Amino acid sequence: MRASEEDDEQFYRDTERIAFPALSDEQLATLDSLGTRRKVRRGEIIYKAGQRDVPFNLVLSGELEVFESRDGDEQILATPGPRDFVGDIAMLTGTAVVATVRGKAEQSEILQIPAPRLRRALGEIPSVSETIVRALIMRRKRLQRDREFTGLRILAEADSREGHQLDDFLDKNHYPHRLVDTTSEYGQTLAQRLNLVSKDLPALITPSGMPLRRPSLREVAKVAGLLQPLTENEEEEIRCDVAIVGAGPAGLAAAVYAASEGLNTVVLESYAPGGQAGASSLIENFFGFPTGIGGGDLTHRAQLQAYRFGAKFTTPSQALSLGHAPDGDYPHFLHIEGCNAELRANAVIIATGADYRRLDAQGREEFEGSGVYYAATALEGQLCHGSTAIVAGAGNSAGQAAMFISEGAQKVLLVVRGNSLTKSMSSYLSRRIEAQKNIQILYETEIKRMSGRRKLESVELENTCTGERQTVATPAVFSMIGALPCTNWLPHEIERDAKGFILTGAAVAQSSAWQKMRRAPGPLETSRPGVFAAGDVRSGSVKRCAAAVGEGGMAVADVHRALASFRTR
Repeated sequence: MRASEEDDEQFYRDTERIAFPALSDEQLATLDSLGTRRKVRRGEIIYKAGQRDVPFNLVLSGELEVFESRDGDEQILATPGPRDFVGDIAMLTGTAVVATVRGKAEQSEILQIPAPRLRRALGEIPSVSETIVRALIMRRKRLQRDREFTGLRILAEADSREGHQLDDFLDKNHYPHRLVDTTSEYGQTLAQRLNLVSKDLPALITPSGMPLRRPSLREVAKVAGLLQPLTENEEEEIRCDVAIVGAGPAGLAAAVYAASEGLNTVVLESYAPGGQAGASSLIENFFGFPTGIGGGDLTHRAQLQAYRFGAKFTTPSQALSLGHAPDGDYPHFLHIEGCNAELRANAVIIATGADYRRLDAQGREEFEGSGVYYAATALEGQLCHGSTAIVAGAGNSAGQAAMFISEGAQKVLLVVRGNSLTKSMSSYLSRRIEAQKNIQILYETEIKRMSGRRKLESVELENTCTGERQTVATPAVFSMIGALPCTNWLPHEIERDAKGFILTGAAVAQSSAWQKMRRAPGPLETSRPGVFAAGDVRSGSVKRCAAAVGEGGMAVADVHRALASFRTR
């Protein structure tokens, strides 16, 4: 048995009790009051993979069978019996379930709790909440380590930029899937069986076994249940107390606090929750995690916490514009890409963060997603294993990326425009980088040119002091330089500084809208009353994950004060 297989075996043994807890009589009685009892015959399907908002199923007697269908075969994942419950994290998030459940015993009795009622209970009844939520999270983790489980399948040609994007999208949204290379034996067999040719790729193999040819991210999101309808009728106006635009650390923190305090909360995310923090391999200076935590893990936990309190998420949902109708309720309205209905809100929190600047290097556009990356997670780390990788930047994100990539790469070149790391990077991290044997720091250096055929193969570097140039063979450049605020979609009434970051608080007190108000703007309130900015998108913010989380919570406190003032007018 290989070491990785031994590690998996140990992981499954260590997590068995968390994933499959024995519910107490008190917990059973509490759950019994929430649901309806139902008889299930052998072979009767309770729900199928791909369905959304399926009910929570607790086995009272008999036995069920949880399985995945793949290419005509079935993989049995679990056989829950009395006191066991069925499901994984999809029941909390409302995304598509990844397995099918049917009756196994001649006759079984189950307790079914509708998904909305379960989610309310998990926020209100701590006696069952912790046990169930921990189990649902752990089951998903175990499933993702299962080498036999596939989930959604992406069939793509090697080095396909579009295939990598679908893989990246599902990976950063924490949805189980596999990327299948069409040059592999299995990939060729799958393509032949489904009559897929090059022009059909990449293709998404849905739970039913049918392919979606060259799907858009929105189509993939619909299959996975990430793109969730906010109303039953897509033409209806959508209303909420707080609309949060962006699900980085600030937006997620705002969602947790707003939803936990009873506000009807909707979160719009254009790609994947987490923002720049979610793309970080490790955050070591975040309060409460002495050994650090992966950015994706931290922000995913925050999203699950917000779900537990009732926040609604939809991805990918790009806000296109922000309007204002001052008379009546829900004065702020958002137009969303691909949605015919308006999202109207009593308050809006803008938490769209900032994107890394694009490198000014010849040929860079050709290799976006096929050699140039803006995140350094395990997915990207695989792309440069055993080779030379390049990281551009001098901030903490670049430093953590260099350290993470150095674990698998033969060599890492850290390209820095300035002559020092300590000006923009935490001292502990800069010292660690300087001590890492396979990291070489190239000060006063810029990337001038990128070359390759279908994917990146080499870059040309220039020392800006001497003019000396060198060509380095590499499959991957990780670009983490500077930041541009995501504010182009906002109306001109939302005032910004010279760099495009949103002004708030005292900086907007003299704007025309505030001259008509009987109160001063809150610390995070913008030039439009009732609209707030939090995190990296805000002018003057501290560009750190913990600071963004704090601002998300502060923004909700500002929202409460603003809403109270509107009600008393």
